[in-house]
Amino acid sequence: QVQLVESGGGLVQPGGSLRLSCAASGSTFSSYAMGWYRQAPGNERELVARITTNGRTYYVDSVKGRFIISRDNAKNTVYLQMNSLKPEDTAVYYCNRPEAFTSWGQGTQVTVSS
Repeated sequence: QVQLVESGGGLVQPGGSLRLSCAASGSTFSSYAMGWYRQAPGNERELVARITTNGRTYYVDSVKGRFIISRDNAKNTVYLQMNSLKPEDTAVYYCNRPEAFTSWGQGTQVTVSS
């Protein structure tokens, strides 16, 4: 079973930046597309960004131009660079494999507030 460990969240002021990391266990990381999801209180979990095995990216409209997803297959890690953060980005952020879900990690809390 692949284990996913997210990190890098925190409290940031509007307009600030954070870089999230997700480390995956196992030897098959490079074979799967990876995605970042978020869940705000009272909302369903949503996919905000995904990256294919060959580096193609997709973003939900609300984060386009502000978030950048990337991956380092040598480190079994996927990143989410978040810029120009807004209060509505406040959520717990998770990573997973959009085409072959595995167990969810604990997530990392991102709070955007002045």
